[in-house]
Amino acid sequence: MPVPSLSKRPSFPVELSIVIPLLNEAESLPELTRWIHRVLAQHGLTYEVILVDDGSTDTSWGVIEELAETDTHLRGIRFNRNYGKSAALNVGFKETTGRVVCTMDADLQDSPEELPELYRMITEQGYDLVSGWKKKRFDPLSKTIPTKLFNGVTRWISGIQLHDFNCGLKAYDHRVVRSIEVYGEMHRYIPVIAKWAGFRKIGEKVVQHQERKYGTTKFGLERFVYGFLDLMSITFVSRFRRRPMHFFGTMGMISFVLGMLITLWLVGEKVYLSLNNLLARNVTDQPLFFLALTAVMIGAMLFLTGFLAELIQLNGANRNDYLVREKVNIN
Repeated sequence: MPVPSLSKRPSFPVELSIVIPLLNEAESLPELTRWIHRVLAQHGLTYEVILVDDGSTDTSWGVIEELAETDTHLRGIRFNRNYGKSAALNVGFKETTGRVVCTMDADLQDSPEELPELYRMITEQGYDLVSGWKKKRFDPLSKTIPTKLFNGVTRWISGIQLHDFNCGLKAYDHRVVRSIEVYGEMHRYIPVIAKWAGFRKIGEKVVQHQERKYGTTKFGLERFVYGFLDLMSITFVSRFRRRPMHFFGTMGMISFVLGMLITLWLVGEKVYLSLNNLLARNVTDQPLFFLALTAVMIGAMLFLTGFLAELIQLNGANRNDYLVREKVNIN
C-alpha cells in the first residue's frame, strides 16, 4: 500500500492551539499571554490562544477584550455563568484549528516553556496525548495527599500509568479533541476517555510547577468526591455503552444461578432428611431460602434491565457511530 505524501495530509491554519479555561484570573492574563508569545515566537511556531472565561465575576473578560485588540493570536469565549472546567475545555476544543492542541491553566502555575517540547512529542514521536507530570509541587498537603490517592486509584482502574492525571498542562493530537466529549468533572479523565476511544499512545512529561502568583485556588476537596463518581461513570459507559447486556446480563445470571443453586440445595437437603426419617426444617423456615429468593429476583431484574438497555441501544440514533482514524481513496 503506498504511503500518502505529505502534500496529501490535511493542512492546518496554525500549528498549535492553546485552550485556557479561566475563572477570575484578570491579574495573570497579561503576563501569561506575553509569556506564551515570547516562547512560541522564539521557536517559530504559529499558534492561537483560546481563552474561555467560565463565568468570571472580576474583570477577566474586559482584560481578554483589551488583549485581543492588540494580539491577533488571541480568541475569547465567555460563558454566561460558571459551568466548570470540563465545559470550558469542551467548548474550547470545538474552536481549535491547530495540528496540536494544548491545554493549560491561567494561574501561571503551568509554564509556557513546556509547550514546544509537548508539540514535538505529538508531531515527531507520534503520541496521541501527552500529560504533564508536576513531579515537584508547590501545593499544600491538603491538596497533594488527596491528589496522590486520586492518581493511584485512577491508575489502578484505568490501567494508564500516569503520575498526574489532574495536571492541566496536556497536549493532544487534533484527532483526540475532535473525537471526545468532556462534561461534569471529566476533564481530569481525558486520558481515560481518549484510551477508550482508541487513542492508546499516551505519554507523560515532567513539567515545571510554578507557585501561584495571584489569587487563590478555585478548587476544593469536594472535587475529589465528584471525581471518583465520574471515574466510575466513565468506566462503565466506556466499556458497556454499546453492549449493556454484557454487564447487566452477566451480573443477573450470576445472581439468578446462585439463588437457584441455594434453593435446590435446601430442597434437596429437605428431601434427603425426610427420606431418612431425620428431623428437617421446612425450607421456608430458613433465612437462607429468602436470601436465595432475593438473589433470583435480583438476577431476573438485572437481566431484564440489560434486555431493555439493549433495545434502547439498538434504537439509538448513534448506535453505529464509530471513530474512523484514517481513510484511503474514500471521500
